[in-house]
Amino acid sequence: MLSDKNSLKIKLNRNINEDELKNFTLNSKDSWRNVYDITGILPSKFPIPEKASSAKIRIAQKDPSTVRIVFEDAKKSQIYAQIDEKEITFSKNKPAENTQKTEQKAEQKTEQKTEQNTKKTAKKVASAEKTSEKTSENKAEKTAKTQKENTKNDKKIAKKPEPINQKAMKITADTATAASNKLSKKQKASKIIVLDPGHGGDDVGALSQNKKLREKDIVLNVSKKTASLLKERGYKVLFTRSNDRFIKLRSRTSFANDKGAHLFISIHANAAPNKEKAKSMNGIETFFLSPSRSERSMNAANLENKADTDEMNYFTKVSFLNFLNREKIIASNKLAIDMQAALLKSVRASYKVSDGGVREAPFWVLVGALMPAVLIEIGYISQPDESQKIANSKYQDRLAKGIADGVDEYFAKNL
Repeated sequence: MLSDKNSLKIKLNRNINEDELKNFTLNSKDSWRNVYDITGILPSKFPIPEKASSAKIRIAQKDPSTVRIVFEDAKKSQIYAQIDEKEITFSKNKPAENTQKTEQKAEQKTEQKTEQNTKKTAKKVASAEKTSEKTSENKAEKTAKTQKENTKNDKKIAKKPEPINQKAMKITADTATAASNKLSKKQKASKIIVLDPGHGGDDVGALSQNKKLREKDIVLNVSKKTASLLKERGYKVLFTRSNDRFIKLRSRTSFANDKGAHLFISIHANAAPNKEKAKSMNGIETFFLSPSRSERSMNAANLENKADTDEMNYFTKVSFLNFLNREKIIASNKLAIDMQAALLKSVRASYKVSDGGVREAPFWVLVGALMPAVLIEIGYISQPDESQKIANSKYQDRLAKGIADGVDEYFAKNL
């Protein structure tokens, strides 16, 4: 945020349109107030301007999804707001009409294009959901498999219209290298990736059958290996935790937001809901935030959400509605598809692994992220054979390469 005697500039972490900015005035004998309400959430550390376009200025979180800015003067005054993508300038000087009209047209075109893409996506999602609802859990898993890599081992495609981003999942043997080469060093250096090793401290996460392997240890190792690869490729990488300590769910995404991260990747190990299913449930799965569509997705979400149940009330009131907009869901879905395909390709180069698919579920650790965010379940620690794999250093190397390749693939398509 920047301010001087004539203007106040506020920088946002996303583009904003005029519909998200409301204005009205309040006056009395002693003061005149220009009030602006903005859709959004204040960061934990927000500076108070010393100089501004009014005698007094107040900025506060009015309600869970609205920030209120009040400009107060002793006499009648007018404060104008000018939107420029991720920046709002408040000033006593009226902006030029031509500039406003140009911005309005640009915003209208952007909104129209987004709306058209959203409608197409919604139709495809609706079709996929109907198929899922009419079948059993096994049938739902087959339908979900049409959202991932079309390899020789996974050609069981349902006879329905292709789901979202089906073409994006057809990755050849050279795609990962090609994707990385598409990005310049400067482009990679400008991208911030936040890696979130699940659990930590007193929260050990899921355990293997013999209780010797702990989720918190395995996912931290995989995260560190992934960070090394991403840094070698030129990305800036940050951790929510880099040692054995517990971080609250809300603090994880808040950290990513505060750092202006471009991607948020949470790494976990899954576990079956009971002993009967422990021997059969296995495979790599990638989740993005959305209402759950299957029992399997819900079980995974419930397992991870146990970590910090006290934070959920905060999320339901403040962050959940803020995140669950169509644009964020679509972006996270794209990231999940690229991540799952790259993981399978990397691991299958040396090991056999089941494809659990790209899934949607209400993981609380993803709530509040203002950037594309996914949660990766690298395997089932409850499955005896798979628990040994995910604890193996060489297997972890393949997982780390898959995650790094997924990042390259996503940015190559979405610069």
